Amino acid sequence: MSDTTSPNAASGDDRPDPSLRSLATATLLLFLLWLLLTDWRDPGEWLAGIAAAALTAWLSGPHLRLLDGLRLRPALPWHLLRFLGTFLLALIKANFDMARRVLSPRLPIRPALVEVKTELRSPLGRLLLANSITLTPGTLSVDLLDDRIVVHWIDVTPGGDLEHATREIAEQFELRLREVVE
Repeated sequence: MSDTTSPNAASGDDRPDPSLRSLATATLLLFLLWLLLTDWRDPGEWLAGIAAAALTAWLSGPHLRLLDGLRLRPALPWHLLRFLGTFLLALIKANFDMARRVLSPRLPIRPALVEVKTELRSPLGRLLLANSITLTPGTLSVDLLDDRIVVHWIDVTPGGDLEHATREIAEQFELRLREVVE
C-alpha cells in the first residue's frame, strides 16, 4: 500500500522526501568534513563524527532545503574541483586586471550596474553563482531577481547588452556549476 499523502507519491516520484534527502546530504557532507579535520583512521572519530554531523544537520533542519539542488552522484567531487579550478583562474585573471587598473590610473573605468541572466534553477546554484561573481575582483552581486543577477561591474563595455554581460561575467562559472547543481 502506497502513501498517497506524500507529495512524491502523488507525482510518481520515487525519490525520498526532499527534507529527508537534505538531512542525509547535510549529514554526509558534515561527516566528510569531520573526517578531513580529524584522524580518520581512528574508529572512535568515525562514531563521534557521524553523531556530530547528524545532530548538526538535524538542528539545521529548516535551512537545509537549500541543498535540494545539489546533484549527488559519484562524479560530484570531480565537478566541484573543475568549478574551483575555473573560479581560481578567473580570480587570478581579475586580480591582475584590477592591479593593472590601480597601477595605471589612466586606464578607463566605466562602472555600472548590469544584469546577468542565469539558467540555474536551484536556489543553491544561483547563490553559488552570485557569490562567485562577488568574490571575483571588479564585480559585485547586488541583487538576485528570479533568473537575473544585478551586478556592479567596474568596466562596462559601451553598448554592452544582457548577453554580453552574461558571457563576460557569469558564463564560465555557470558552465561548471551546472555540473554540480540543478
